[in-house]
Amino acid sequence: MTIHGALVDVGGVGILLRGPSGIGKSECALELVSRGHRLVADDVVEIRTTSDGRVIGSAPQRIRHHMEIRGLGIIYVPDLFGVDGVSDSSTIDLVCQLERWSEGAEYERVGLDRVCENVGGVDLPRLTLPARPGGSMATIVEVAAREHRRRGEGINAPARLDERVRGDMQRS
Repeated sequence: MTIHGALVDVGGVGILLRGPSGIGKSECALELVSRGHRLVADDVVEIRTTSDGRVIGSAPQRIRHHMEIRGLGIIYVPDLFGVDGVSDSSTIDLVCQLERWSEGAEYERVGLDRVCENVGGVDLPRLTLPARPGGSMATIVEVAAREHRRRGEGINAPARLDERVRGDMQRS
């Protein structure tokens, strides 16, 4: 199965960047690579599901480790960032859906519950991230990866805050 998007390994968390053409998926992935993370695939992500229920993504061999950056053209990531800037494959742990920021749109502000998206027959957590002009999507995605890893360790900041607020309300 192939899907449109970019896949990056951000500190051991596989992030699938999805969204409409021109939203900034490749630019976000390039910024993440420049910060020391790894590009797995740009534009086309090949997906397979393992017998233990993990989703693995990679790039088609023909375009592996290449990126198209509008205004710049095609780049070969190992030439610019070395072999540590790429990986042949990665699990997909989190989907970040990029969309154009809209003044009246509702975006998640607390994060207690995660929406899931089915990728390759597996439900994966998905964040919808508004892309604003001049905003740093790479920073948001990097923090999303860290926060995802913490949730996997049983640390959930929104739930912790919710407990504190409910406890304060009960004492009042």
